[in-house]
Amino acid sequence: YQPKTYYYTDAISDNAVTYIADHFESEEDQPFFLYVSYTSAHWPMHAFEKDMKKYEGIYDDGYTPIREKRYAKARKLGVIEDHWEMSPGAMDWEKFAHKEWDIRCMEVYAAMVDRMDQGIGKIVTELKQNHALDNTIFIYLQDNGGCAEYYGRADNSDKKANFDFKPLGPNDFQTKIWPPMQTRGGEWVRTGPKAMPGGEDTFVAYGLGWANASNTPFRGYKHDGYEGGISTPFIVHWPQGMEKRMKGKLVHDPSHLIDLMPTFVTAAEAQYPTTYHDGQTIQPMEGISLLPALSGASLTRAAALGFEHHGNLALRDGRYKIVSAYRRDQPVKWELYDMQEDRTELQDLSDKMPEKKQQLIGKWQAWANRVGVQPWPIKRK
Repeated sequence: YQPKTYYYTDAISDNAVTYIADHFESEEDQPFFLYVSYTSAHWPMHAFEKDMKKYEGIYDDGYTPIREKRYAKARKLGVIEDHWEMSPGAMDWEKFAHKEWDIRCMEVYAAMVDRMDQGIGKIVTELKQNHALDNTIFIYLQDNGGCAEYYGRADNSDKKANFDFKPLGPNDFQTKIWPPMQTRGGEWVRTGPKAMPGGEDTFVAYGLGWANASNTPFRGYKHDGYEGGISTPFIVHWPQGMEKRMKGKLVHDPSHLIDLMPTFVTAAEAQYPTTYHDGQTIQPMEGISLLPALSGASLTRAAALGFEHHGNLALRDGRYKIVSAYRRDQPVKWELYDMQEDRTELQDLSDKMPEKKQQLIGKWQAWANRVGVQPWPIKRK
């Protein structure tokens, strides 16, 4: 794979297309599985100039107008209920000192998503050309909500003199995932407001304000157990496997990544194995099949959905959810929310429903014990 310009998102898309083409050339009568794991739009934010130009001017007014437009659109589409209030804004645009830089951050972010979408289009086209799109379960999802991490947001120019980077050889690997680091050509990778993101010699994340806009109307971010951390898009296309009346419909039943395996096993009419290599026991399958939702039926889930990430805890059980945000050296503090009435998690019901909260805490602990959740931070031996 030697493109004229190497861009990782394109490389993922192109290799996915090649995989599909090779499959239908050599094993047309066999099923296939393809996991296309894009890194876009994760930091560091790099994009082509022609893609960034599409978004010039869209974000010039800052965070609040974008949040308000997205909130209104989500309500109109039925993605969220009208009575769910929008969470408070995280940053004051008027007080932010580097507006042009932050506008550019969101333009680059949008361009990265755009480029990924172009690549998904190539995959769809390849499936169409092989007359396989309608009978392929095509799922798009994300791993977490908008990321408010601070990586690359501070200026690192004062550290440049401490390093003397050399170009990497054709077979050398980049061993660092964040600065101080170099490009393959040996250039210093710049961070902070002096570095307009987009080029390969920059390393910038889009920050708290835009993460808050991305997660509209929810609170919280990647890592958190709040909806802004764990609620993501989940789009399914499978014309031959779903009811026609479900085309373009929204399903509001909670689902989880763990539901993908039972969905695929059921759709393939396969049996999940119990052992592998020399009789070693396989971890039992978690989750439930989502196929009933494709026919318009409600999902029946016996077990609550548990969450833990870097000490951030949550459990969803029917209409109720408990959340605990990790704060270093502070004890766990659970909050309770009614997800039917308040999915934006603004009204803590702990004082009104203490017994319900305790019941859910017990369920979370039972889940954590069963799956092996470790106390955070994990103590190294």
